[in-house]
Amino acid sequence: MKIFISIASYQDPLLKATINSAFNNADSPENLIFGVCDQSNFPINVEDFSFGSQIKLEVIDPKTSEGPCWARKRVQKFYNNEDYYFQIDSHMQFEEGWDSYFKDYIQRIKSVGNAYHQKPIITCYPRAFEVIDAEKEIFKLDSLEKRTLTLVLKEDSIFIKKCFSNQIAGITENEISHGYLIAAGCLFTTKEFVKEIPYDDNLYFYGEELAILLRSFTRGFSVFHTANVPVYHLYHVVGDLKRKLHWDEDEEKERKIKWIDREKESINRLVSIVDGSLKGIFGMGKHRGLDDFKYISGIDLLNEKILDIKKATTSEFLDTLKWDEEPIKSKLTLKDIINKIFKFGEK
Repeated sequence: MKIFISIASYQDPLLKATINSAFNNADSPENLIFGVCDQSNFPINVEDFSFGSQIKLEVIDPKTSEGPCWARKRVQKFYNNEDYYFQIDSHMQFEEGWDSYFKDYIQRIKSVGNAYHQKPIITCYPRAFEVIDAEKEIFKLDSLEKRTLTLVLKEDSIFIKKCFSNQIAGITENEISHGYLIAAGCLFTTKEFVKEIPYDDNLYFYGEELAILLRSFTRGFSVFHTANVPVYHLYHVVGDLKRKLHWDEDEEKERKIKWIDREKESINRLVSIVDGSLKGIFGMGKHRGLDDFKYISGIDLLNEKILDIKKATTSEFLDTLKWDEEPIKSKLTLKDIINKIFKFGEK
């Protein structure tokens, strides 16, 4: 069972260490395929890896890069019907057996048997790691927190850019938890995701995660959070490792379209998904709707209203849900059901 690992990297000195860590700590490294878009003046060389044949690489001049979503879309062209899709950032570290962990949880969730659990996405903002010696690839993993990391909205940053809100990590004691948000830098799912949710390069950075969530959720994919995820993320860069970001001033000088304009277009693109004006594969599906999202998240995206602040910003509601049961119940009243029966009979 092969895993396609999608990595969009921008001027990242830890890209090589990320790839090495994933390969060296996998139970079945021979089943890993890396798809990499390296937007760098000092790109990696596949010949430097003993497993270079498993790395599909595109090198891009940073000046011509159009942003994170654009790069992730380019990576997906390397996908070749692998069984699983794992989207990560380019500054990550892994524990031993991480591949078995994700595959086992995916199969455990799917074994519930109902439709809600057949297209699971496991996601989170992973625990952190620190750099001890980057050249020797020595890192310190922050493995003390064993509980399940969920995703919730940041209370002071809800609807800060139209329907866009900032996300942060939450915590639950449940080993497996339902979820309603996605982390684009740590997303493990099945092959159906690549076919049904191809990346939209009209998005830039803001709006990426909510757009993916809405497109997948309304097509029958369901979000889950699991305990003690064996993946770590570098959140704070110090010293010589400090890397440039796509929107850095120096990076922008030679670009015709500036990042601020791409961001505005990205937010407008997100709005068009929410209001339903964007149709087709980059819009929402028909399996579920915004009312279902409203119920589990506590927010009304269309009208930009907070309906339940605790649902939106804490894991309290998620704590009450049994992971092996469908969280979204039918809200039809007896009157609704009778009306539906009579309308059906009139046809």
